[in-house]
Amino acid sequence: MSAIRFLLGSEPRVLADIDPCMTLLDYLRLEEGLTGTKEGCNEGDCGACTVVRARLCDGALRYEAINSCILLIGALHGCQIITVEHLAGSDGALHPVQQALVDFHGSQCGFCTPGFVMSIYAASRQGCAANIDDTLAGNLCRCTGYAPIVRAAERVLSNPPEGPDVAALEILQSYAHDETVSLGGFHAPATLDDLATLIEAHPDAVILAGATDVGLWVTKQMRRLATVIYVGRVAELARIHQGPDGMEIGAGVSYGDAMAAIAAPYPDFAEIIRRIGSVQIRNLGTIGGNVANGSPIGDALPCLIAAGATLHLRRGPGQHESARRSLAVEDFFIDYGKQDLAPGEFVESITLPYPEDGAWFRAYKVSKRFDQDISAVLGAFNLVHENGVIARARIAFGGMAAIPKRATAVEAALIGAPWSEATVARAMAAMSEDFAPIDDLRASAAYRLRVAKNLLMRLYIETTEPAQETRLVGA
Repeated sequence: MSAIRFLLGSEPRVLADIDPCMTLLDYLRLEEGLTGTKEGCNEGDCGACTVVRARLCDGALRYEAINSCILLIGALHGCQIITVEHLAGSDGALHPVQQALVDFHGSQCGFCTPGFVMSIYAASRQGCAANIDDTLAGNLCRCTGYAPIVRAAERVLSNPPEGPDVAALEILQSYAHDETVSLGGFHAPATLDDLATLIEAHPDAVILAGATDVGLWVTKQMRRLATVIYVGRVAELARIHQGPDGMEIGAGVSYGDAMAAIAAPYPDFAEIIRRIGSVQIRNLGTIGGNVANGSPIGDALPCLIAAGATLHLRRGPGQHESARRSLAVEDFFIDYGKQDLAPGEFVESITLPYPEDGAWFRAYKVSKRFDQDISAVLGAFNLVHENGVIARARIAFGGMAAIPKRATAVEAALIGAPWSEATVARAMAAMSEDFAPIDDLRASAAYRLRVAKNLLMRLYIETTEPAQETRLVGA
C-alpha cells in the first residue's frame, strides 16, 4: 500500500504524495493550517506541540498525549490525530477542558496553553486520575502559571470520561490490515516476518520506533533519512508475556505500557521509567529502541543489566532457530556507538527475569532537573544478602563509561563480605577500578565518580536504616 491513511479529527486523510519523514508538527501547521499546535523546543521537551493520538488497542481506542514535533508522518497510518482545534463543539462551545482553563485563569501568554489542554484531554479520555504533576510534567509554562492549570486539571479529571467515539473506531478498524505501507523510502510493515524481510533487504535502513531519538536527527541535525523502516505497526513487537520466571518484553513496547508491568517486580525500575521522560515521551519511546540505540546514558540499560536481562535478536523471516540468537544485555554493548548487531539483524524482545526472593534491587538517577532530564549518573544495584554476607551482586552504571557497564570490581569487593559500612567503604574505593568517567556539560568526572560511590552508600543506608529519608519523591 503506497498511501498513509489516518483521521485528522473526524476527517479521513490519505497521503500518497508527501515526505513521510516530515514531522507531524510541520504537517499540521504548514499543510493543514492548524496553528494552535506550537513549536517550542522542537525536541519533545516543552510540550507546546502536544496533540493526542488515538489508536486501536484490544478493540477500543486508546488516547495518548504525544509530542508532534518529533513524530514522523509515516508513523500515523491507522491512527487518529486530535489537535486543540478539534475540541470545541460545532456551535463553537468550548470543550470542558478548555472551559476549565478559562474558569481558573490558566492561560497567561497562551503559547503553552494548547499543549496543556491536550495533555489534560488525553488523561480525561482515558479516565486517568493519576498524579496530575506526572500528567503535566511534559508541559512547561514559561509564565510559571502552574497552580491555576493544576486546578483546572483537577476539575476535569474529577469527572467521568467521555463516551467512546464509535465513528472514529469504525474508520480506524477499516484501516487495520497486514499490508506493508511503503511511501518513497519509508516502510511500515505490519507483521514480524515482513519486518525481518525488509531489514534483511535494507541492512543500512534507519529502524524507527518512537522517534524520540531519530526525530531529533530530523529537527536538530537536519538529516535526510534515505530508508526508514517503522516498527510501530508490528503487533508481535508490542506484547508483554508474563512467564513463570520472568517477562518477555517486545522491542516495540512503549515505556508507558512497560511501566505498569515492571512496577510490581521492580518498583525502582518503574520509578526510573517515570523519570525517563514525560507522559508524551513514554507514550512514544520504547525499551527496545533504548537498547538498540546503545546510548551510555540510556536510563533503562543499567536496570536491565543489573536485573540480568537477556536480549533476543532476529535476522530474516521464519521461526527456525537460525533466525534468532540471544545474549546477555550487557554483552550487547561493545563500544561507544557500537553494538553486537550483525547486518540485517534487529532487536526482537528482552527477557526480564523476576528478582530473587529477598533481593535488594535499587535504581538511582542523578540529573540536574528531577523530571525529564538526561542522567549525569544512573546506578542500578541488585544484591542478595544471605547468612550475613552478600552472596550475589550485579551492579551497573550509566553515564560512567562509553557504554552502560557493570561495576565488576565493586561486585567482587562485596561478594562474600558482611553487609557493613566497612565493606561498603572498600567497595566504594573499588569504583575507581571500574570507571574513569569524562567531563562534559552534565557533570565533571570527579563529580560522577563521587556520586557513583555515594549511591552505593545510599543503598546501604536504605537497607540498614529504613527510617532515613533518602528519596526526593517516589511513586
